Amino acid sequence: MAIAEKPPPAYATTLAEIESAAKTLKGHVVRTPLIAAPKLSALTGAEIFIKYENLQFTNSFKDRGAYLKLDSLSGDERKRGVIAISAGNHAQAVAYHASRLGIPALIVMPEGTPFVKVGNTEALGAEVVLAGETIAESRETADIIAAERNLTFVHPYDDPLVITGQGTVGVEMLADQPDLDMIVVPVGGGGLIAGCAVAAKALKPGIEIIGVEAEYFPSMHHGVRDEEPVCGGQTLAEGIAVKKVGDLTLPIVRDLVSDIILVDEAAIERAICTLLTVQKTMSEGAGASGLAAISKEPDRFQGRKIGLVLTGGNIDPRMLASIVVRGLEYEEKIVSLRLNITDQPGVLGTIASMLGKAGANILEVSHRRTFLDVPAKGATLDIVIETKDAAHAAKVMDKMREAGFEVERRSGADGDFGAY
Repeated sequence: MAIAEKPPPAYATTLAEIESAAKTLKGHVVRTPLIAAPKLSALTGAEIFIKYENLQFTNSFKDRGAYLKLDSLSGDERKRGVIAISAGNHAQAVAYHASRLGIPALIVMPEGTPFVKVGNTEALGAEVVLAGETIAESRETADIIAAERNLTFVHPYDDPLVITGQGTVGVEMLADQPDLDMIVVPVGGGGLIAGCAVAAKALKPGIEIIGVEAEYFPSMHHGVRDEEPVCGGQTLAEGIAVKKVGDLTLPIVRDLVSDIILVDEAAIERAICTLLTVQKTMSEGAGASGLAAISKEPDRFQGRKIGLVLTGGNIDPRMLASIVVRGLEYEEKIVSLRLNITDQPGVLGTIASMLGKAGANILEVSHRRTFLDVPAKGATLDIVIETKDAAHAAKVMDKMREAGFEVERRSGADGDFGAY
């Protein structure tokens, strides 16, 4: 007598539903490209292909799940409107697609949400209510408003339709590159990785799915191990800074995802900088976490054909500028020096001339005479210069010392910022 096959687990979505969703999304979200990244491949030793979800209308993958959920609403639900909680990408995706579909949208955001994110969400047509210090507290307010106004709640990740919409990322990646060995996905609440895992594992059972979380928010990492996570801290990857993963996403990730890698802030910062300066694309911290994971464990990814999901590009321009400058400092292309000099005419000119002859470009100068730690007949000169690389910076400092100047480095590399 034949033994009946064990039925597959009842997950929140299926490959058939995800493939159907792809047809629904056609023309309403961007069918983003999966493009080979030979420069990153050379740096990492893996063969990398990037899925550019930063090219969506609201610059993140959240467009997919948000549209699919909103499109499913009845006429009466559309008339009453929707409500969501978010401090970023989900807010903008819901606001944008609700506006397109003529659905009133209200977004509850934490009180500390940056003005630029509030403004962007309002500009997309949504009403914004600021409430609570955290997303959890915002949810309490959202539940009250939803009950009062009879609004439909659009969850950022723990909804079958949202998970299904995000899963179209995985379908598209394997359609474009069927021979991928691995897909690396940033993890917040788990909607994206759950949808991608269901789709990819059904299409190609041998493919490996790897999740990545910020070290300060290891919710899924501990969740799949039935451990209580300790979350909190300032992270560049605020898009995946989630304290509680989804009830629907957790069992999928537990069954289908090989591992969750935790990455620290320095690795995320390096990855943002590398994507911008090497790959010439803008990524927020969450979007860059996949590359950070590859840099953290290069042996695991060596020689593998990897699909890397760049989940979004909504990074604060001021933060991006700071990261780029810090990256140049770590690579010693920008160097801060302090010189103790005699306070007499012509010294500044001599130093400027020496730096010019050495091929260094002066970016900033600060000349101090009145501080008590400076000799009465002396001065302290803080100078920021631009150099070609670390070797050039070292030669410039050597020439200064040979000329009799006491030179102190005021910033320096940790030796591995740009290394993969």
